[in-house]
Amino acid sequence: MCRRIPGLEIHPRAANAFALATFHVEPGGRVRVEAGVATERRPDAVRIHVHPGAELVIGEGTWLRTELGPVTMHVYPGARMTIGPACLLNGCQLSAKSALSIGRSSMVGPGSRLFDADQHDLDGDTPERSAPIRVGDHVWIASDVTVLRGVEIGDHAVVGAQSLVTRSIPPHGLAFGAPAVVRGRVGDRSTVTH
Repeated sequence: MCRRIPGLEIHPRAANAFALATFHVEPGGRVRVEAGVATERRPDAVRIHVHPGAELVIGEGTWLRTELGPVTMHVYPGARMTIGPACLLNGCQLSAKSALSIGRSSMVGPGSRLFDADQHDLDGDTPERSAPIRVGDHVWIASDVTVLRGVEIGDHAVVGAQSLVTRSIPPHGLAFGAPAVVRGRVGDRSTVTH
């Protein structure tokens, strides 16, 4: 597969189930799947589209879990997306038009969406806006959460199900709601496994 798709690099110790993934890597785009990255053997359950000049790195030991829905990653021209190491992405959608990063051992739940841009111009006077999203280490983003442009979620934070995150969340924050508001504190999550 890597010989057929220029710009795609899959470590030999990544899951061989990536043979069933859908990769669209346009000329000048780059995808690197590091050692120990795993997914299930389901056709089209991992969908990756990387445009010219864009880069996607999926860190060592990350699990792209697809039983509840596909994992979709879209990296637009010139943007960068980095995941992990040791993350769990579970049936979620990630989109980067500038930059999106998820730190070590973080989890993104089923149906959740992270978009670093408005996705479209609102009208002739209001162009699309984009700002990087940064998710720290040991973060848990639960199911059906939407994280919008410019948000930073600090280390060890938890975002509750069905939240709309429009503002940054500090380290150890417990946030939920639409819009998400910090409503408590979370301790050290570094020993939590997925």
